[in-house]
Amino acid sequence: MSGTARIPFLDLVTPHREIEEELVSVYRAVLRAADFVGGSMVQEFERGFAQFCGTEHCVGVGSGTDALRLALMAAGVRAGDTVVTVPNTFIATTEAISQAGASPAFVDVDERTFNMDPEELRFFLENECYFDRQTRKLFSRRTCGPVAAIVPVHLYGQMADMDPILELAEHYELMVIEDACQAHGAQYFSKKQNRLITAGSMGRAAAFSFYPGKNLGACGEAGAITTNDGGIARTAQMLRDHGQSQKYYHDIEGYNGRLDTLQAGILSVKNKHLEKWNEARREKASQYQRLLGGVAGTIILPYEPPWSKAVYHLYVIRSQIRDALRTHLAEAGIGTGTHYPMPLHLQKAYRALAHTEGDFPVTEKVASEILSLPMYPQLELEQQIHVAEAVLDFVGTEVNSQRPLGLVTSNIQEPEKARPSVS
Repeated sequence: MSGTARIPFLDLVTPHREIEEELVSVYRAVLRAADFVGGSMVQEFERGFAQFCGTEHCVGVGSGTDALRLALMAAGVRAGDTVVTVPNTFIATTEAISQAGASPAFVDVDERTFNMDPEELRFFLENECYFDRQTRKLFSRRTCGPVAAIVPVHLYGQMADMDPILELAEHYELMVIEDACQAHGAQYFSKKQNRLITAGSMGRAAAFSFYPGKNLGACGEAGAITTNDGGIARTAQMLRDHGQSQKYYHDIEGYNGRLDTLQAGILSVKNKHLEKWNEARREKASQYQRLLGGVAGTIILPYEPPWSKAVYHLYVIRSQIRDALRTHLAEAGIGTGTHYPMPLHLQKAYRALAHTEGDFPVTEKVASEILSLPMYPQLELEQQIHVAEAVLDFVGTEVNSQRPLGLVTSNIQEPEKARPSVS
């Protein structure tokens, strides 16, 4: 493949061509029924996606941000509460917390997975909070509010280390609300339960985004809440629809956060292909690992822990000279992305939290090094070879085309961290 070939970072055209007739049939059905908001298509999608995630309930909403905000509110987060999350995520995570009336509190991430580090969470709960005997609640020293919930973010298609997070949450009587907006179908092997568990089914509730570029993407904005708690599901259903328990009867003050019928129909069609698409992403990740497996030091490949079955929403490498590498790839006709270059605790929007550089050193380090390579189910091997050639040309290494195919989880062998103790 020539160096002038254009490899997009994301291809949203090809998958829609493959299932075009299925999608067009949905559009025709919606037009003929004129059932544009709610109705049987929304309910069909909710049943299908709940089954996919292994939960009893799914509540379709207008976006991933709606999903997390309404999930927090339906679970009982109130104004003045504190919700613990990570600074290495898209701002929608903390917007949802703030819009629910709570304050975000940050803990740093694991350098290998980019997800919430349970040891940092334990340190925060033990050292940056105090127990108020009068209210019998844990309070954050920084926000001065009671800690109500933890929001682990399953970033880039890989779940956070949930067993120790849930153990800490249980010990401190906190809720866990999963931000699964990038983890449709990702799985986690729980030693506690001795089984693989799907993202969106481990916390009190979870939020999903169906923004077009996600593993399961709508043709517009859409989101969903999954939960095994019927009370949370019912409250979320009211919150998304102006607080209505039935038409024109408003039990609570709510929002306009409904999932429209056309997007629900599109998502139902795509949900039938999701498992196949996720497996294709894993195969593409495995190919990248093979092609780039000889690189050490300059480039760090994604790390997939033994307890994780990732679905590679993004394929994120690290380089200390990331910007130069990105320029080199652009000159070779290769699209890339940075997710995310500015940590949330350093954003102007959160200046009031009074964080400074150095507060979350791992997040700050990886934010300057991360680079997302092209990743989508229809990515061709020839395209991946071209990407690998360009990356390895940058570091002066030949493509390792003879390496046996197989998922290499890391270039740098590090000892497993001890799981946090809550005793």
